[in-house]
Amino acid sequence: MSETAVKQQSTSAFYGQAVASFAVAMAATAIGIFRLDANAWVRGFLAIAVLYLVTSAFTLAKVIRDRQEAGQIVSRVDQARLEKLLAEYDPFEKH
Repeated sequence: MSETAVKQQSTSAFYGQAVASFAVAMAATAIGIFRLDANAWVRGFLAIAVLYLVTSAFTLAKVIRDRQEAGQIVSRVDQARLEKLLAEYDPFEKH
């Protein structure tokens, strides 16, 4: 009667593709900034902006994941409480 949620895990291929994609994107951005026809201050500003964007994207992804996982835990706790109440309830018990 109770359903156990299956833990979702990425495959090795998906993980490798994600890492490779991130590495290629960062390398292309770094090369683009380095080869940009601008002075060092402009290139430095763009590099810092890219690093800030990357760290904020990682933080956002973590916050979204944490919120989703917390919602799943609360849902499972509520389901366990309901199942316990139903298991203990006797409709034929006289009050």
